Amino acid sequence: MQIVIIGDGKVGHKLAVQLSEEDYDIVLIDQNAGKLKESLNQLDVFCIPGNGADAEVQKQADVAHADLVIACASTDEMNMLSCLLAKRLGARHTIARVRNPVYYRQIDLFRSDLHLSMAVNPEFSAANEIARILLFPEASKVETFMKGRVELVEHILKQGSPLAGLSLAQIDQKFRMDILVCAVKRGTSIYIPDGDFVLQEEDRLHIAAGHHDLRSFFKSLGKKNTKIKKVLICGGGNLCFYLANQLLQAGMQVKIIERNEQKCETLCEVLPKATIIQGDAADHDLLLEEGIAETDAVVALTSMDEENIIMSLFAKAQGVDKIVAKVNEDSRAQMVEGLGIDSIVSVKSAAADEIVNYVRAMRNSYSSANVETSYRLLGGKVEAMEFIIRKEGNFTNVPLKNLPTKPNNLIACIGRKGKIIIPGGDDHMEVGDSVIIVTKEHIINDFTDILA
Repeated sequence: MQIVIIGDGKVGHKLAVQLSEEDYDIVLIDQNAGKLKESLNQLDVFCIPGNGADAEVQKQADVAHADLVIACASTDEMNMLSCLLAKRLGARHTIARVRNPVYYRQIDLFRSDLHLSMAVNPEFSAANEIARILLFPEASKVETFMKGRVELVEHILKQGSPLAGLSLAQIDQKFRMDILVCAVKRGTSIYIPDGDFVLQEEDRLHIAAGHHDLRSFFKSLGKKNTKIKKVLICGGGNLCFYLANQLLQAGMQVKIIERNEQKCETLCEVLPKATIIQGDAADHDLLLEEGIAETDAVVALTSMDEENIIMSLFAKAQGVDKIVAKVNEDSRAQMVEGLGIDSIVSVKSAAADEIVNYVRAMRNSYSSANVETSYRLLGGKVEAMEFIIRKEGNFTNVPLKNLPTKPNNLIACIGRKGKIIIPGGDDHMEVGDSVIIVTKEHIINDFTDILA
């Protein structure tokens, strides 16, 4: 499949990395020759310097024969124009990154005129991710599958956890709940565990189950299932707007600290139920004055990773139970994980995952099992993928105990006619099932790739 990416910025580069790993033919266009040189040295891609909205540059990239053009340059207007031009030149599909809330709100009105296959808003995607975390505070990360019926949550075993020292088989016998531990990170090592795997304190678990079963499981661990009521957001950009809007609709009290006066005035107009404070959220005295110690959750969303990390550490020192920090740089995100900040969100990763899901759906449209949703977990070292079984194969109607799979691959969950099945050896897959696979292998083009 031939893919042209316009814009070698945060989202564009992340996409180029992920898609080139999966053996797509990638052409990268950007006006910054220095950026392209770095990408050319790091990745297996073809680079063209120039303006992505220039027809001659697109012709040079052979857009006319491209299966997909993804426009994620610096401005929404350039992205929409680039997609329109690409479609005129003959590209089969186009995706535009659209960040402006005004444009994004009415994108459906002119999607057909621009011939867009998809519009992606990184801040909106990240806001959805943060909202899920705040609505499920026991988890440090929450991903959803099967249209929200199944959740895959990240949970860190704190000191004194009743799960520490137990094998997964013992946990299953003790709690008798339909949950499955799919992946474990211990230090720098990643495991796809079996029943004999013994958990330890500070393990980072990924657990799959239906929402009700997860709630019951955490309650049985002594978690109070306390709801978050007061949220302090540091930074008032587009991501803050999308998030605050969702939290207010969920009945939470939202206070926003933003240093820019004009942004504060805009937020007062569009979010009348929120409390807007003009000031520097990196000022510890201001945070104390605004009651950071009494808040249930702090979300650090300024434009600087370093500021977000410092605010998060200060919130932790003040005893805030739930802290979410926006950290876009991958190396910083890995560092912060070791500092005890549980929930890290990357805007570029949220957008890239959404686009990769679309690309995989295109690629697998004629296979026996289509990829519906996928997420990268634990720093990208593990992937969770939802397949829809479209037709009979050598893996359907076969008990799972008789279905050999390659190492580091796990069938985590089966959805059948609205029912969620945490599978055992006697369960099987049927046509029409949704199946969640957790894998350490990133090149999974079809469900059969996990079979031995």
